[in-house]
Amino acid sequence: MEERQFRRQRKKSKDQWRASGFSVAINGGNARGKRRIELELGAMAAVGSIPLLDGLVSSSSSMAVCDPFDRRRKAAGFEPPPAFDESAPSESLRDQAREFLRAWGEMLWELGKGFKDIVQQSLITEDSFVVRKVGKPCAEVSGRLKFLNEYLPEDRDPALAWPVILFVFMLALAALSVNMTNDSFTPHVKKVQKHPSSAIRVQLPDGRHIAYGEQGVPADRARFTIVTPHSFLFSRLAGIPGIKVSLLEEFGVRLVTYDLPGFGESDPHPERNLNSSALDMSYLANSVDATDKFWVLCFSSACMHAWATLRYIPDRVAGIAMVAPMINPYEPRMTKDESSRTWAKWVQRRKLTYGLARRFPKLLSVLFRRKFFSGIHGSISDWLSLSMSKKDEALIQQPQFEEFWHRNVEESIRQGDISSFTEEYVLQVSKWSFSLADLQVQKKCQHKGILPWLKSMYSQADCELTGYLGPIHLWQGMDDEVVPPPMADCISRLVPQATIHRLPDEGHFSFFFFCDECHRQVFSTLFGVPQGPLDKKADVAIIEEPLIANPALE
Repeated sequence: MEERQFRRQRKKSKDQWRASGFSVAINGGNARGKRRIELELGAMAAVGSIPLLDGLVSSSSSMAVCDPFDRRRKAAGFEPPPAFDESAPSESLRDQAREFLRAWGEMLWELGKGFKDIVQQSLITEDSFVVRKVGKPCAEVSGRLKFLNEYLPEDRDPALAWPVILFVFMLALAALSVNMTNDSFTPHVKKVQKHPSSAIRVQLPDGRHIAYGEQGVPADRARFTIVTPHSFLFSRLAGIPGIKVSLLEEFGVRLVTYDLPGFGESDPHPERNLNSSALDMSYLANSVDATDKFWVLCFSSACMHAWATLRYIPDRVAGIAMVAPMINPYEPRMTKDESSRTWAKWVQRRKLTYGLARRFPKLLSVLFRRKFFSGIHGSISDWLSLSMSKKDEALIQQPQFEEFWHRNVEESIRQGDISSFTEEYVLQVSKWSFSLADLQVQKKCQHKGILPWLKSMYSQADCELTGYLGPIHLWQGMDDEVVPPPMADCISRLVPQATIHRLPDEGHFSFFFFCDECHRQVFSTLFGVPQGPLDKKADVAIIEEPLIANPALE
């Protein structure tokens, strides 16, 4: 009993102490705090926990009047806060959520600034482990990517512009990767088909097989044999597009076309170069019984293989014909004017592809796989990033050209090996093992010293001509935007013995593709008056007739 009374008395004293503390808070707090405390005291008095609470609450206003600190506050110029307006609307849940999120945002912002300070002070310093290991490779990559800054406007800071470009690029890739579920908005596309094998394959000395095809007269009746490599993303089926067999027979021409390594049905050659390309052409000519000299005819990018034959097997080449010949766009002997006028004709996407092939060739496989091996056909201007003249635009829209292009693409990617396409593209823009100036006919004398040199001025015994001595004919369309005319100007300057046929109002494809008159013009330039195929029986009769009529033999 005594312990229970002690607890009641202790609780009573605590309640009186709280009531006195509340009265002080009422006198010293603001209007809202006073109102809150009065409500709490009223609630406590209602349950009888604080005696004489009604008098305490009712006397709060009178106590505020008798507060000795009130006079001091007024003398110091302190104005009390406005009284709490009970009619003011309470704070909504939306406002509370907004304030909560704002507070969290401020906290995360400060946390991020703290992490930034930590990274700057511990990881990005010159003596940190990360900078020592990653700094040098990053500097090398940054140095190799500086050429991309040339494509930015002059008033843009690369440090700010490239992150935005990278973000937009990633966003575009994400958008392209999303499959459209509504087929009504999907345009009609033509899928790539696989055809049965139709090529003849011969084995080369290194064990590889090369696929080829023939047109025109047979080998034993051919006056001229023409070997034709194909351009990028084409195949042996290209040859001379739209050539008529009757025209080949009229001039006695045997046309041999073949697949480059890794294209069509030819085996890949991972370590190939322009030297091996010329040797492949020589081995193929021997395999098809063209043991004598043969002619080489090329178009566009395939002409780099024709240039290689003039450098490495000139004794096997009877002559060469080039239509819109492509040279290395990074040829060091091109003048600044020729180079600038050439690059000005190309679209930005083609320039970027050449830059990737020269500096980051491994990235080409990603680009080519998305285009050429997607299983869906595309236009030649889109796939090869080509700008076209009006005449070329009209040509590629024809069903005949579209069917020809699609069939060559299907044959070209038959093996599904992307590395061969990357090697061919890189070979075009990489540093060649020779210069076009090496093909120029020059007098080379074997002498050393001043006296032999003076003697050589009056004698030709110790001198010989170097370079390619056979005929070189080039046909260049003046409206060509794929291989611009400045490239032909460079060839004419570096190889002065070459004959340039400039074609007004002709584009890249318009002269060579499906043009009977153009094909006749090329053959007439190379072979002169058509004489038809060889007639073996007539030759034998001419030889035997005088033997029979000779009286001495009787």
